[in-house]
Amino acid sequence: MQPFHGSAREWNSLLTGLPGPHLLQTWEWARVKSAFGWQPQPMVWERAGTVSAAAMVLSRRLPLRGLAARTSLLYIPKGPLVQWEDMDRVRQVLDDIQGYARRQGAIFLKIDPDVVSGWGVPGEREASEASDGKALESELRRRGWCYSADQVQFRNTVLVDLRPEEAELLARMKQKTRYNIRLAERKGVRVRTGTEADLGSLYDMYAETAARDGFVIRERRYYQTVWETFMRSRAPHCEPLVAEVAGEPVAALFLFHFAGTSYYLYGMSRQAHREKMPNYLLQWEAIRRAKAAGDTHYDLWGAPEVFDASDDLWGVYRFKDGLGGQVRRTLGAWDFPSRPWLYRLYTGLIPRVLDVMRLRGMARIRRNPGA
Repeated sequence: MQPFHGSAREWNSLLTGLPGPHLLQTWEWARVKSAFGWQPQPMVWERAGTVSAAAMVLSRRLPLRGLAARTSLLYIPKGPLVQWEDMDRVRQVLDDIQGYARRQGAIFLKIDPDVVSGWGVPGEREASEASDGKALESELRRRGWCYSADQVQFRNTVLVDLRPEEAELLARMKQKTRYNIRLAERKGVRVRTGTEADLGSLYDMYAETAARDGFVIRERRYYQTVWETFMRSRAPHCEPLVAEVAGEPVAALFLFHFAGTSYYLYGMSRQAHREKMPNYLLQWEAIRRAKAAGDTHYDLWGAPEVFDASDDLWGVYRFKDGLGGQVRRTLGAWDFPSRPWLYRLYTGLIPRVLDVMRLRGMARIRRNPGA
C-alpha cells in the first residue's frame, strides 16, 4: 500500500482498469469532499509493477473534549477497488488498511465496497445469492469488523441494463410506466439539458421536494459544489436534465457518467403539473442519453433495505421498479473499530446527535425551502 502521486486524469484512468470502478472513488468526488472537511488520500497496491488495487481514503478530524489529541474517522466510499474473488489479495488489502487506520489513530475505518451479495428481491422466484459477498462478510467478521449502523450510501439499488435496443428497454418496463411516458409526451412535457445557470433554481426545487416528501438535504453550497465540479469535468461528467411544461421547469434530475455506468444521484420535482407525469419522461430521457453516451448500465441509486411497505424507500422503489431494472443487493458498509472504546462511545452518541440535526434541518427547510 503506497500513496498515489499522479494527476486527477491518471487516477480516474487507473480506476477504469480495476474491478468495479465507481463514481465515489473518483478524484472529483474527493475534491468535493475536501471542500467540506474531509482530507483525501489516494492509495494503490502494485503487483509486478502493475496497480492491482486502489482506494481513495477520506479522513476527517474530530475534536473530542477530554482527549489529549484530536481523533479522526476514515472512510473509503464504494471501495476499495480490488478483485474480490482473489482472497489472498483481499487479505493483503484488508491488512494494510487496518494497519493504516491504527497508525492514523482513527476511531474507526468504514468501507462500503460494491460487492454483490445477491440479485433480485429476497423471497421472490428470480432472487439469487452471490458467493463473493458471503466470503467477504465471513472474512470481515473474522477480523473484528462489524456491520455499520450508519449506512452512508444505499446498500441496495436498481440497475438498468442499457445494452438492449430502445424498443426492448421500453418492453422491459412495467405497462403503467410505458403508459405514463407516453402520457407525458402527449401532455406537452419536454426535456432539455440544463446549464450552470439553472443550478440555483434546481436547488430550490430540490429543497421544495425535500420539504414535501420529508427528507433532509444539505446546504445549497454543497450541491452547488457537487454539480459544478462534475459539470465542468469531462470524465466523470454530470448533466442536469430538466422537464418543462410550456417552458416552466417542473422536474429535474442529475445524470452522472463514469466508466460505463450512469448514476441517478439527485432528483427533484414541483407539485405543479404532477398529473402530467414529467418524472416518467425524465427517466426515459435519462436512459436514452446514458445509452447514447455508451454507458452499459444505469444505477438508479437506492432501493429498500427491507422490501416491504415498512421501508421509507418503498414508494420510491416501486417507481424505479417500473423502469425495468434488476435489484442489486450489496454487502453494505462495514466498520473496523481501530480504537474500540472510542468507537463504542461514538456509535452510542452519534445517532442522537444526527436525530437532533435532522429535526433542525427539517424545520429549516419548512421555514425557508430555498435557503
